[in-house]
Amino acid sequence: MKDWIIYSIGFLAQILFSSRLLVQWITSEKHRKVITPSTFWTLSLMASFLLFVYGYLRLDFAIMLGQSLTYFIYIRNLQLQGQWQKFPKIVRHLLFIAPILIVIFYYNNNKIDLELLFKNEAIPTWLLVLGIVAQIIFTLRFVYQWIHSEKHKVSSLPLGFWVLSLIGAGMILSYAIIRKDPVLFVGHLFGLVIYARNAYLIRHTND
Repeated sequence: MKDWIIYSIGFLAQILFSSRLLVQWITSEKHRKVITPSTFWTLSLMASFLLFVYGYLRLDFAIMLGQSLTYFIYIRNLQLQGQWQKFPKIVRHLLFIAPILIVIFYYNNNKIDLELLFKNEAIPTWLLVLGIVAQIIFTLRFVYQWIHSEKHKVSSLPLGFWVLSLIGAGMILSYAIIRKDPVLFVGHLFGLVIYARNAYLIRHTND
């Protein structure tokens, strides 16, 4: 597949991710406290799917890992907000089975080509490890958010979420610079500003 098509998919995913942050940021600034609108989770779900596809086309396991771990957390938050039930039933079913369909689609002679993913000559082992660790930390923010939301039965974005976002995004930004990946670089550079602002709003609200 041509590079411009691959990068178009990646940039579209990052535009959606950035849009969710803009919506969340503007809403929070309006209320002077951190707010989590349902649009945040809907855009997250759409962007996650596209970025997973981008990761495979770039043969980048670190990107694929991060998206596969957060996909269903996005759905769960929509459920907690009572928005998931508003989706047409056929759309809900398709979103649930999408990861399975992706796995089947990417089968190579009836088996997933893991060797191709892990032995990409463009990504040395140490850089792949850095990318995976960065994605795990970045993903843990949603695991933390999920546990926090389940405990309180309300979908929210606590301070710990934004702290993990800052750490993970900083590491991914380093990975993107070394990997020379413009999609990751642009997306996470923009995100760092909003993560820091939300952390400040929460600290200011709690003071």
